[in-house]
Amino acid sequence: MNAIERFWLRKQQEVGVSLNEVQKQAVLCTEGPLLLLASPGSGKTTTLMMRIGYLIEELGALPSRIKAVTFSRASAQDMKERFARLFPAQAGARVGFSTIHSFAFEVVREHYRRTGTAYRLIEGDVAQEEDEEEQGQTREGGTPNPDVPVLHKKFILRHLYRTLMGDPITEDQMEALLTYISYVKNKMIPPSGWAEVKCDVRDADRILQAYERFKRSGTDQLLVDFDDMLTICNDALGAEPELLRRYQRRYDYVLADESQDTSLVQFAILEKLVRSHGNLCVVADDDQSIYSWRGAEPQYLLDFKRTYPGADVLLMEQNYRSTREIVDAANRFIKRNKHRYPKEMRTDNPGGEAIEKRCLADFKEQAKHLARRVAALPDPSEAAILYRNHASSIVILNEFDRAGIPFYMKDGDHRFFAHWVVEDVLNFMRMAYTDKRPDLLERIHAKLNGYITKDQMAALRRIDNQASVFDNLLAHVPLREYQVKLIRETKETFGRMKALPPRQAIRTIRWQLGYERALEKLCERFGFRLETLVGILNTLEDIADSLETMADFASRLKYLEEIMKASRYRSKREGAVTFSTFHSAKGLEFDHVYMIDLIEGVIPSQEDIKKYEKDEPADMEEAVRLFYVGMTRARRRLELLAYKRKDGAIVQESRFMTAVRSMDPATDGRPLTKRGAAAPSRPKATPQLAESIREGSFVKHRAFGEGEVLEVDEERIRIRFASGEKRLSAQACAEMGLLEPV
Repeated sequence: MNAIERFWLRKQQEVGVSLNEVQKQAVLCTEGPLLLLASPGSGKTTTLMMRIGYLIEELGALPSRIKAVTFSRASAQDMKERFARLFPAQAGARVGFSTIHSFAFEVVREHYRRTGTAYRLIEGDVAQEEDEEEQGQTREGGTPNPDVPVLHKKFILRHLYRTLMGDPITEDQMEALLTYISYVKNKMIPPSGWAEVKCDVRDADRILQAYERFKRSGTDQLLVDFDDMLTICNDALGAEPELLRRYQRRYDYVLADESQDTSLVQFAILEKLVRSHGNLCVVADDDQSIYSWRGAEPQYLLDFKRTYPGADVLLMEQNYRSTREIVDAANRFIKRNKHRYPKEMRTDNPGGEAIEKRCLADFKEQAKHLARRVAALPDPSEAAILYRNHASSIVILNEFDRAGIPFYMKDGDHRFFAHWVVEDVLNFMRMAYTDKRPDLLERIHAKLNGYITKDQMAALRRIDNQASVFDNLLAHVPLREYQVKLIRETKETFGRMKALPPRQAIRTIRWQLGYERALEKLCERFGFRLETLVGILNTLEDIADSLETMADFASRLKYLEEIMKASRYRSKREGAVTFSTFHSAKGLEFDHVYMIDLIEGVIPSQEDIKKYEKDEPADMEEAVRLFYVGMTRARRRLELLAYKRKDGAIVQESRFMTAVRSMDPATDGRPLTKRGAAAPSRPKATPQLAESIREGSFVKHRAFGEGEVLEVDEERIRIRFASGEKRLSAQACAEMGLLEPV
């Protein structure tokens, strides 16, 4: 028995680890660049830790000369703990487990120490900065000074937005702006290209330019945020040969986990770090790259051998997590993507339950169905409910709380309860109880019928007689002729609202008081997404359902916010089911997984679909990967949920769910078309349809009416209808009988 065989035997006897042949190759391939492509549930972290242990115990590498970086602090801590369990004799070894940001900050500190540059971090715990904003940034006399932003990234951006745009920034706009800035930095986009990057915040490039100027000259210190750590680190390593050599000499082996989440600037740092020896092990799964919207660069993995021509590429395709049904379906589903490494995920696990595909009659039934399902499980802590958008969680937590089912929310988004739409609705309700408060009217006057101007509002504020604000407007403020009738009607509507149950009150606010029409105009002016804002209103109606008074509704909102916060501290010991977005579920696994809201417009999103129809497939491929991540979280049972109607409107089942529905043993694992069915040599068309889809012929579509066929290929038909051009799936048209010749 040689040394390597003794190593495998020893680890099997000590900790019960037994590697397959590909995993062993990954451990032994220690010199030079290696790309290890690991399918879900293939034991990549164990393999990575075995590789580090082999370097130390068998090759004599010093632990301190091994650097292992990953995407998040939780992952870095998990690697450290996993290594200590697998190699207890090395538990105190100083292996460099860290995030890439932590390593970058180490370089930045050294760089600024060498150059004598004073700097300050402006990102971290916001709570402390909020106290500073309230207590420290003041004029003489102690009143807050809005012209002096607190030195925290969010507060600086908030100050700059108000200065440049003249309005306060909303929480949604803040998140969009932060994502935009992170994307620009991680993609290494020069200032000349900032305006080309799409952002829901108007003039985001101007705000970013002002932000960069403020960081350099707004204080006596250079201000640095988390994204700057990466760009400054990369620039410093590129500009200072001695600094670069110092870090190159420090590490003989560099390993990067979760590299599908790594950005261009992060890859550039790693490339510089290993340039002298080339001992880089990159562990990734290009099929699980789901963060391109914040700068992750999956294309780098596809180009790995171009960057490192002598690199080895190993495929870990054995799934140890899921049943054969789940593995087979996920493996076939991901093949609808073209820009990927050709992998064949497989498993030796026994078969289990078939994947359940359920299309409910209505959106409201979904939360009730989930509550019934989870309540029937022997151990709800082994179940997860996964969704694409945070908004989906509100209705579910409301239903689960009413049903008395404990839940753990991995990444609860408390912004819903502080959203300005929620606050607007509450202010409308407060006006129904008292119309004598000008301050309340001032918050909503631009969003209701009557078209009250700022000047009229200022005149109203000067009146202090404790009378109705509407009576004061009519009696003491100059109005235009059309306003008089509208304001009288508005007063009457508020008067009737007081007696209404909250759900009916919300509908009155939306339609009779003109709030939804006002939202449409705000979306046109500021670039908000109307479907998001309308979704919030629909969710509020669902929460209000069965409540008797508007006071009950306000109390319910506060209560739900509190239980959402408390849910972060629940554990499996309490039998809590997990609520999570698809993004945050990556790396987790559960016996039972419920993927919900599987409709067109959610996954894939409307934006994904629009780009796809313009032959821009990147976002659609990422949506496919996101769905694949959700599927591969399940160990034993996977249920996919869609519905036919939402808020009175007909919705379509997600094409992804349709693709999984179409899978059966007869497809033999053949590649999927863009619509999800196994790809035949030609669309399955009837002879009549085959004749009708020639270029230049005319057809009638069930929904779009008559149109002229402009182009035909094996997958798509391009047709010009009266409503515009459409690109349709040839197979879907054939199988569903959507087209007939004119």
